[in-house]
Parts: sequence; C-alpha cells; structure tokens
Amino acid sequence: MTTSPSLSRSSEDVDAVLAHEKSARLRNLIGTGLVALFVLACLWLTETLNGPRLAEGLPAIGVILGEMVPPDFTRWQRWLSPLLDTLAMSVAGTALAVALSLPLGFLAAQNTTPNTTTYHIARLILNILRSIPELIMGIIFVAAVGFGMLPGVLALGLHSVGMVGKFFAEATGASKLQVIQSSVFPQVFPQFGDVTMYRWEYNFRASTVMGMVGASGIGTELVGSLRLLDYPQVGAILLVILGAVTLVDLLSTRLRRAFK
Repeated sequence: MTTSPSLSRSSEDVDAVLAHEKSARLRNLIGTGLVALFVLACLWLTETLNGPRLAEGLPAIGVILGEMVPPDFTRWQRWLSPLLDTLAMSVAGTALAVALSLPLGFLAAQNTTPNTTTYHIARLILNILRSIPELIMGIIFVAAVGFGMLPGVLALGLHSVGMVGKFFAEATGASKLQVIQSSVFPQVFPQFGDVTMYRWEYNFRASTVMGMVGASGIGTELVGSLRLLDYPQVGAILLVILGAVTLVDLLSTRLRRAFK
C-alpha cells in the first residue's frame, strides 16, 4: 500500500514545525543559560554573594537602625518648608520634562520626524540626557547657577526628558505632522499621562537626593543630621519622607485614573 503525496507532505510539514519548535526551545534555553551565567558573574564580581562580608556588616546596620529609635520629631516644624521645596522641585522638574519631551518626542519618532538626520540627533539627545544621573546633573547645575531649587529643577527635568521623550517618540502613531493634533494626541494622551504621573513620583523621591548636593529640599536636612550623627532625627526625617512619598503615590494613582 502506497502513501499518498498529500499525506507525505503533511507529515513533512509536521516534522518541520516540530523541528523548528525544538530549535527555538534550544535557543531560548541557551540564551537563558547565558543570561543566568552573566548575572551570577556580576553577583560574584560585586561580592554580593560574599556571605562572610555580609554577615560581618549586618550587625553594624542593626546598630545604626537601633540608634534611630525612637525617632526625634522635635524639629518637625523646621522640615515643613524644605518638604514643600522638595514637592515644588518635583512638580516643576516634571513640568519642564513634559514641555521639552513633546517636541523632542516628535523629532525622535520615525513617522513624524522631518528627516533621518533630525531623527538621529533627537535620539542622541534623549540618550545623553537619560544616561547622565540626576545627581551628577545636580552637581553640575549647582556649580553653574548656584544653590537653591533651580539646579534641582533643571537636573530632574532634563534627566526626565530622556525617559519621557523616548516613551513619547515610541508611542507616536500618526504618519503626517498635519494630523498630530487630531490623531496622535487622542491615541497617546492616556499613556502619556500615566508616564508623566509615574515620573512625578520618581522625581519626588529623587528631589530628596537633590538636597544632598545643595539643591535645597528635605535632603539638606537629612544630610545635616547624618553629618552630625543625629540618628534619631535621621529616622524621623526618613519617616517624614516616607509619609510624603506615600501621599504623592496616592495622589498620582488618582490622577492616573482621571486620565483614563
């Protein structure tokens, strides 16, 4: 009894599909193994797996945490103004990021950029801004414009442009600049609003670090207490920051829902 050509081709097709799936699984397994080896190598190089060293340092951390209890809130009124400065920096920095991200996002999107050269230049700008940590930017701007909230706003805003602008460039969906207003914004506004709120949360937390380089805010009080080894006040300030971050997170969540 002979096998019909159609059955033979069907069997060959099934074998080919099975062979392709087996090859794909093997590639995925090899890729996963290489990634796992790379992660383990990084853990080893950074001594993250150094058990004795970690065990030796844990008691010291316990001592410091113990000295923070009970937290000292006697100077809480002095922290209100720096806390408001931190909030203002985060809002202003996020607003600056959004304002700069809109034009850069369109220029960095393949379907809305005027030409290839502009596309690559805009992408390069976004990559540069995203690659420089806001702390380094803060130090640079403090040296350039002096102490206060302004260097913090500039550092947070420009660093955020790298991420927000990249998202907006990838979310843009229109094919011509003439239809941006009627086509792109309705499509991406909810997602863009989400990213803006998430970035505001991040910028508020980052604003506390800006105070450490002279950019005002609650971080200045935190650094001052750390330098004096006043750990009860350090604990109190950290709790205040935690409470403020929690409130910002709740407000951001409600605002994100309003965008949808």
